[in-house]
Amino acid sequence: MLNTVYRLTAPRQIEAIQFDEKIDENTVIVRPTYLSICHADQRYFTGSRDKTVLRKKLPMALIHEGIGEVVQDNTGKFSVGTRVAIVPTTPVEKDRIIAENYLYTSKFRSSGFDGLMQEYVISTPDRLVKVLDDIPGNVAAYTEMISVAMHAIQKLEKMMDGHRETIGIWGDGNLGYISANIVKSLFPDSKIYVFGKNEDKLNFFSFVDDTFTIDNIPKELEISHAIEAVGGKGSQYAIDQIINYIKPMGSIALMGVSENPIELNTRLTLEKGLSFSASSRSSAENFKETIKFLVKYPAARQRFENLIGIEKVIHTVTDINKLFEEDLASIWGKSVMKWEV
Repeated sequence: MLNTVYRLTAPRQIEAIQFDEKIDENTVIVRPTYLSICHADQRYFTGSRDKTVLRKKLPMALIHEGIGEVVQDNTGKFSVGTRVAIVPTTPVEKDRIIAENYLYTSKFRSSGFDGLMQEYVISTPDRLVKVLDDIPGNVAAYTEMISVAMHAIQKLEKMMDGHRETIGIWGDGNLGYISANIVKSLFPDSKIYVFGKNEDKLNFFSFVDDTFTIDNIPKELEISHAIEAVGGKGSQYAIDQIINYIKPMGSIALMGVSENPIELNTRLTLEKGLSFSASSRSSAENFKETIKFLVKYPAARQRFENLIGIEKVIHTVTDINKLFEEDLASIWGKSVMKWEV
């Protein structure tokens, strides 16, 4: 079967390449409909990753957040036309203890393995999760990112003690917004505080109990547990603030990715007896839990619609390049492609 894949061959250079795809009795063919840009995609697109990494990864189709419609299912699990979220983690083995998203052997779309910028995505049924009718396509497009936050929050909950009066979230970007939305729904009896740098962004968090700029936090403020959703150079400062403001025996979820090692205040961490959980990516099971969450909490689902920053219909490679450039300049929200290439 002939398929056109839109691969990044060099920074800011995307080319349409045709392949003859192999299909068998376990194949599901999906036509992508809505795709969402992630910061990781931008690092490849702009060439800001290490040159050694780029040489190893490229050429490669970008985008690991997206949904599509089933056009053919040789397994009989999905009907033609079914909307499905595409799980980017693709395991090649199973482990009794280690989850699929932490196995070194697992492949991940748009990270050394072609992502979703394709005419058709060739998949297996276990990598697809049905999207229910209640969920708009532009929100379902970033199910993957919501599932990553869901995974991290569920890991954090397992570590929490009985003191859950306040939960602090550091980060006023997309991941912080997603995390705050989930936490507000799952912990209705807790006070939810968000800490960030940009007051305009913090205004989007009107559903939480309070917001604070990181240079204006009350000295007497204490939090029970915390989520770090900053990443980059800011991770170190966020974690340092968390350690200072969190109560003894508190739990901290680390979610932000930093390219460089960061310092950690071990003395205060030890004095307070703090616990850390770290999470990356998500599994097919996390996708299923996310879809259930979006249906169960309609208010949260509606708030996710506020996270759409840019939405464009994509017909050509030029359209793709323009949207990536617009996304770089965007100060809020997810950039979503309505994929009609």
